Amino acid sequence: MRKLALICALALTALLGTTPGALAATPTTAVDQLRWFVDATNRAPISDSELQHHFSPALLNAAGGTAGINATFTQLGPLEFGQVKQDQPNSAAATATGGAGEILVTVHTDTNGLLDGLRPTPVGPTPTSWSQLDSQLRAFDSRVSYTSSVIDSDGRCHEVHGVNANTQRPLGSAFKLYVLGALGQAVTEHKASWDEKLAIREDWKSLPSGVLQNSPAGTEYTLAQYADYMISLSDNTATDHLIHRLGTAAVERQLFRFGNSRPSATIPFMTTRNLFVLKGIKTDAELDQYLALSRPAKAAALRATEQVPLSLFTMWTKPKKIDQVEWFASPNDLCRAYAGLLGMNQPQIDHALSINDAGLSLDHAQYPTVWFKGGSEPGVLTLNYLVRDNRGRTVVSNVLLSNTSKGFSPVNDAFKGINIARGGIQLALR
Repeated sequence: MRKLALICALALTALLGTTPGALAATPTTAVDQLRWFVDATNRAPISDSELQHHFSPALLNAAGGTAGINATFTQLGPLEFGQVKQDQPNSAAATATGGAGEILVTVHTDTNGLLDGLRPTPVGPTPTSWSQLDSQLRAFDSRVSYTSSVIDSDGRCHEVHGVNANTQRPLGSAFKLYVLGALGQAVTEHKASWDEKLAIREDWKSLPSGVLQNSPAGTEYTLAQYADYMISLSDNTATDHLIHRLGTAAVERQLFRFGNSRPSATIPFMTTRNLFVLKGIKTDAELDQYLALSRPAKAAALRATEQVPLSLFTMWTKPKKIDQVEWFASPNDLCRAYAGLLGMNQPQIDHALSINDAGLSLDHAQYPTVWFKGGSEPGVLTLNYLVRDNRGRTVVSNVLLSNTSKGFSPVNDAFKGINIARGGIQLALR
């Protein structure tokens, strides 16, 4: 719910620039910024003052501030600069090599020379056969559920290739697809509108990923803006505001409406704040006590966690009750969720899901529609795409990984998963 979102934030916005060492003047070209970025991954942590020399304020905030940027440097680096592929005054691209193998780094600068866009994209290897794809999945040495499925003109999913495609896994933030669906349903039923304004409430705030936790109470955003933040930046505060606005019962109904094969595993439906309190504040004994409760008692306990101050939170670093305290779906469940969102035919849904492709980087002319929502926590990594090509064919590719004994790299493993998802899309559309 936090680490993968850093990479997603970078795919949206931007990073840095200067020569090695002390604070130099902001580089005047995008390729200078790109060279600085690669160098910075070799000498993290970078000071806040240096980052402010090179980041646009919006990007610095979106990527989690100084701590978030340095965490990303550590995850990506150390990188070695490769070959410049594009060199224009306000945009540049070059290859770089690190622990995740070769990646393509694309940057964009604003009128002040600050980076306002950065996209790290895995270069390969993309599987070119189903046997190669299966082999790459096995290499994770973890529990895997996968599917490439085609959605027909009637909104039905047809599995082209699957591995444990009906087995539910923990989702991380991919559960937010169901929140988006509940919002779309509320709009359809005239119980909400996309331009409706909702004020930030202090008691509805959550922890990062995201940026809205930094907004003062009373700040108003439209429901469409909350949806954009929830999906593109995986903003947890935006998510919880939408859940509270819609009601948990409405989100739970969406599990059934979208054909989730085992809604009971996810009911009562948690907010992100609920999960942070249960895993990051409650003791192991208290968590076991929660799990022993009946469903109504669990729902009451979750309401009580909303009052627990988040200042007590400590991030867990190893997989923690990922098969008990999470949100759950199978790849085929997620295909049906995407089909349901597609069938709502609401431009705001398309907009939210299209902002950030997390580095899939398909040719837009060939694949004009790309939707993405991923998720992660220690022991959980999910990458979920819907793509429509220029012939009108729609395919969904879902990679769901979980491991109860070890975590996943939010860079190396995410990039491997993105390559698998890309290969599955292209193979399904051959």
